[in-house]
Amino acid sequence: MVATYEDANLLVQLMSWGTEIGLNGAMATIFSEGFDPETAPMDSEPVRIILTFGEMVGTMVKHDVLNRELLLDFLWVDGIWPKVSRHALAVRESANEPRLYEHFEALASPSVR
Repeated sequence: MVATYEDANLLVQLMSWGTEIGLNGAMATIFSEGFDPETAPMDSEPVRIILTFGEMVGTMVKHDVLNRELLLDFLWVDGIWPKVSRHALAVRESANEPRLYEHFEALASPSVR
């Protein structure tokens, strides 16, 4: 599927929403030298922000509302998911809900591409 101007417009809107929820700061935190995904607190706000954003865009991709290739050209999901996956998997387990963050994880899964 080829990306459309509608996909691009939606991506711009999503990035605007990302700015509103503090995505830029959250990204800066997880990519800082001091961030360790293995020891970051489970209630980390930057991680929660990224998981929320990632699940939103992943859901849109799953339902063919947003072009996957366009999103992956823009957002380095393969670099982001490893920084937050420990938290996502722990929340899944504690809530006993295997669907939590499944769409974000699918974006990072090479087998889905």
